[in-house]
Amino acid sequence: MADPPPPAVSLAAVPGRRRWTLDLAREIEKRGFAGIYCASFGDALGLCEALAFVTERIPFGTSIVNIYARHVSDYAATASLLHELSDGRFRFGVGVSHAPMNRRLGVEPAAPLGEMRRFAQELAAVPRAGELPPLVIAGLRKKMVGLAGELADGVVFANVARSHVSATLEALPAEKRGAQAFFVGNMIPTCISEDRKAAAAVNRRTLAGYVLLPNYRSYWKEAGYREEMEAVEQALEAGDREAIPGLLSDRWLEDTTLFGTASEVRDGVAAWREAGVSTPILVPSSAAGKQPQAFEELFAAFV
Repeated sequence: MADPPPPAVSLAAVPGRRRWTLDLAREIEKRGFAGIYCASFGDALGLCEALAFVTERIPFGTSIVNIYARHVSDYAATASLLHELSDGRFRFGVGVSHAPMNRRLGVEPAAPLGEMRRFAQELAAVPRAGELPPLVIAGLRKKMVGLAGELADGVVFANVARSHVSATLEALPAEKRGAQAFFVGNMIPTCISEDRKAAAAVNRRTLAGYVLLPNYRSYWKEAGYREEMEAVEQALEAGDREAIPGLLSDRWLEDTTLFGTASEVRDGVAAWREAGVSTPILVPSSAAGKQPQAFEELFAAFV
C-alpha cells in the first residue's frame, strides 16, 4: 500500500521574509505536500498571487480572508484572476473573522450566518468578474458548516477538536460528506520535537490567544471542554491572563493540536484524516523558537 501523501502547510506573508516564503513554497511543492494555505496575517491574497507564478502543480488558497476587508466586487475580481492565472489551483477561503479584528476595521457585523450568506450570494452575482474559483467557508459550529454545504465548495476549520469533527460534519448534506470534490480542511498548530513537553508548551502559547475569543470558548464548551473554558473565563474576570496557559488541559491540547516526535505527528495527521478532515493544514512552530527551523523539522518528518 502506498504511503499517504504529506499534509498541507500554512504560510503567512510575514513582513521582511516574503521572498524567503516564496522560496519555501517552491520547496513545499517539490516535496509533494498536499497544498499551501495562506493565513490572514499579512496579505493572504497577495501571497496567493505570487504563488500562482512561483509554483506549478500544488493547490493553494486563502485560509482565510475576512469578508469585511474588501468590497465583494473587488474580491470577485481578484479571486477570478487567481483562478485563471493558477489554472484552477486556487481555493478562495473566506470567513467572518472575529469581533476584535472587525472592530479594528470599524465594522460591527450583523449575525454571522446571514452575513456569510449575503457575501456568497453577492460574490456569485458580481457581473463581468470572470469564472470564480471554488469557495471555501470558514466554520466552527454546525450552522456555518451547514451553510458551507449549501453555498460553497468546502469548509475550513482552525483549531477545532478532533474528537468533535465527525459530529460537526454531520451538518453537511449527505452527498457532500466524504465527497472528494468537497474540501474539508483544518489548520492545526504543530510542533515537532523529541522534547514533547517543550512542544506542548509551544502549542499552549499558540492557542492561549484563541481562548480569549468568546466564539472559540463557546465552540470548545460544545466540544466537551466546558471545565477548561469556564476556568479561562474566571481568570479573565479576575484579570489574570498569565494563568490561562496552565488552565488548558493536556487532553484539550492533544485534541486540538499536534506535537511530539515526527512519528507522533504523522500518526496524528492520519487520525485527523480518519476523523473526516481530508486536508489537514499544519501550522508549524519550533520548540527552538525559530520559524525556519519549524519547516526543517516538518520536512524531515514527511520525507
